Amino acid sequence: MIHFVDETGSTNADLLAKLSAGEPLREGDWLVARRQFSGRGRQGREWFDGAGNFMGSTIVRPAPSDPAPATLALMTGLAVYEALLPYCPDPSALMLKWPNDLLLGSAKLVGILLESSGGAVVVGIGVNLRAAPNLPDRETVALSEVTSPPSPEDFADRLAASFDTELERWRNHGLELLLRRWQAAAHPFGAQLNVHDPSGEKLAGTFAGLDPSGSLLLRDCDGKTRIIHAGDVDLD
Repeated sequence: MIHFVDETGSTNADLLAKLSAGEPLREGDWLVARRQFSGRGRQGREWFDGAGNFMGSTIVRPAPSDPAPATLALMTGLAVYEALLPYCPDPSALMLKWPNDLLLGSAKLVGILLESSGGAVVVGIGVNLRAAPNLPDRETVALSEVTSPPSPEDFADRLAASFDTELERWRNHGLELLLRRWQAAAHPFGAQLNVHDPSGEKLAGTFAGLDPSGSLLLRDCDGKTRIIHAGDVDLD
């Protein structure tokens, strides 16, 4: 079920509040807002409200037999990638960036935020369908700059179906298939990356793929490969 509201503070915050209140939320249901006034991104960043864009959240309830919940970020990125691909005049311009960004060319098109509560994971997704925010620290783009974008309602249907498909693959086929498909949709091996890790350290190197857990492999100028478990990544 996809439930639309005209306006809310944050679809993620709404679902987290419902979980905290013990409401029986079903996996596979979506809450989508036509406007948000308190949207949030990773590391506490504000998220553009963007009327005409897609802003929605859903819930995943990981089971003990599932892959690590942290890899839901990669799975979500791939689901959004597959949902957007048919709309892109140049599919090669659409590209995943670790851990959960989606770029069109060199600019950010999609933001993804995962938050946990009581064994459930709330997955928030924002897609610049019609307008992109002006951010001081990164280039942004809207799908409308390259094609006629779908309505939020039409895109919600496509994304929900893609998310269900990728979630089933994540559960039943393990990480190996997911990581292989994710890397095929990402920036190429050898791409120059700058990584800002949670401690504030800045690391530079080239993309060397993902390790079996989904962590980023960064090869430095000395040929040493570092495993990055968390951080912000910029293409150089």
